[in-house]
Amino acid sequence: MSTRIIKDLIPKTELAEIAKEQFGDLVKAVVDVEQGIMAIGGELHADEEAVLLEQGSRQEDLWGINFYPNKQEEEWLEFDSMINVRPSQDNRSRGVENNETREKIKQVIKKLVAL
Repeated sequence: MSTRIIKDLIPKTELAEIAKEQFGDLVKAVVDVEQGIMAIGGELHADEEAVLLEQGSRQEDLWGINFYPNKQEEEWLEFDSMINVRPSQDNRSRGVENNETREKIKQVIKKLVAL
């Protein structure tokens, strides 16, 4: 599957289909917290990140996450990606350490994914 940029609502059921095609139970995504868009469908978060950068996103606005579409809403989102390791932004782990940034990501997801 090729990387897609999501700017409009996508059903959670479609994410479940994408998961089946790729990794079985998860979909990798990169969220642009400033533009309110995300990229999905890449084999690596870095692939999705590259597509967004080509489209004009800024590195500091991009965060890698994983969706588990068959889990309940409180468990279906995971903040875990190598692209999140950014000492220059005080993020020293694969997670998203800043609560404000995590909330921005969640708001973009609420806008883009129909549960």
